[in-house]
Amino acid sequence: MIKNILWDFDGVIIDSLAIRDYGFREIFKEFDKQSVDKLIQYHNYNGGLSRFHKIEYFFNEILKQNITQDEILQYANKFTTIMRQELCNPEYLIANTIQFIKDNYENYNFHIVSGSEHNELNFLCQKLDLSQYFISINGSPTPKNQLIKNLLESYNYNINQTILIGDSINDYEAASVNKIGFYGFNNENLKDKSKIYIEDWNNLII
Repeated sequence: MIKNILWDFDGVIIDSLAIRDYGFREIFKEFDKQSVDKLIQYHNYNGGLSRFHKIEYFFNEILKQNITQDEILQYANKFTTIMRQELCNPEYLIANTIQFIKDNYENYNFHIVSGSEHNELNFLCQKLDLSQYFISINGSPTPKNQLIKNLLESYNYNINQTILIGDSINDYEAASVNKIGFYGFNNENLKDKSKIYIEDWNNLII
């Protein structure tokens, strides 16, 4: 019997992919388009990883350049400013997910574990009137697998009663490392990796 549901944010609760693409293109607009395109491809495949990781990846792996932690933070702060401006619009919320959350938040222990930056994530949830539905809202730079581990330990959750709902391979991997169930959503490539693949919230049995 499932009692605890951990939620990814981007792609599950909010349809933010295009906005996040725009954010990376904007903060790296002084670099050549081909390099930025490679980052966007990496970003789209690795939705569950943080912007801090992706910024470092862009410099180290794509540009073959070094970057300091201070420089990573500067780019991440620029990205955060763009996200706070763009993602406060409730039109980006995924309606069926939101309805399921509203209908069921009193029946389960809900937490968000996201690759989005922690303060920005909490800001957006407050602006979008979502905070009330979750016991905690947790974001990067702490990696998602560590966020899950921390929650399991802090709340003494039984791994057999806990699942993660996510839309990326990184979500699946974070759930697997922590030995909790994984329910895929909004990414058909996850069908063969999911305990349950969510296609219709109305018919979902947890």
